[in-house]
Amino acid sequence: MSADAAKPSRREQILAAAAEKFARFGFHGVGIDDIGAAVGISGPALYRHFRSKDAMLAELLTGISDRLLLGGQDRVAAAADPHDALDRLVRWHVEFALSNPALITVQMRDLDSLTEADRHKVRELQRSYVEVWVDVLCQIRSDLARPTARAAAHAVFGLINSTPYSAHLDAETMSHLLHRMTLGAIDHATIPA
Repeated sequence: MSADAAKPSRREQILAAAAEKFARFGFHGVGIDDIGAAVGISGPALYRHFRSKDAMLAELLTGISDRLLLGGQDRVAAAADPHDALDRLVRWHVEFALSNPALITVQMRDLDSLTEADRHKVRELQRSYVEVWVDVLCQIRSDLARPTARAAAHAVFGLINSTPYSAHLDAETMSHLLHRMTLGAIDHATIPA
């Protein structure tokens, strides 16, 4: 693979810069000129790549949701059994969160800044990703009702997605810690009688 093939496109560079700016200052705290300056072009030149700042946010949040869903589905499909599927899902989500802290922050904070149509699309993708986890959890834990498995999946997402605020450990140590904590939390997912 040549160095040019590995270089991100201008569009990808703009999205990465937008994610960093939105994560640091919030969607409404960033102007088009700020994003342009981060990639070395004028703000108005961004309109050759995106119709608006809103379109950038929509692509970021749709993209993260789509990547998580497809990655989760791929890992479950490659798994030998439900326990292996869960392990792969946990590792996938932890890896994604540790590698994309700006996207995680933007997703958690700026989802409500999307248009209603874009927010609906993101929510549909997110629901589908949750159901990948729910299916696996219910295969492993026959004692879990689907609503409990769904609540458990959301709870572990909260645990894993807290990583942008946990810069106390190196990535490998944090990955191992989150993996163990997530599996432990799932193992203890029951509703008291």
